[in-house]
Amino acid sequence: MSGEQKAEAKGEQAKGKLKETAGRLTGNESLTAEGRAEQAKGDARDAKEKIKDTFKH
Repeated sequence: MSGEQKAEAKGEQAKGKLKETAGRLTGNESLTAEGRAEQAKGDARDAKEKIKDTFKH
C-alpha cells in the first residue's frame, strides 16, 4: 500500500469518527450519519489497497 493512499484512508476514518462523535454530542443525526459514511469510505479504501498489495507480492 502506498503511504499516501494509506494516509488518506486513515484520515477519512479519523475525520468520520470525529464527525460521528460531534453529531452524537450535539444530537445532530445527519452529522452522525455523515461521519459513519465517511468512516465506511475510509474502510473501503483501506481494504482496496490491502487487496492490491496482496496481488503485488
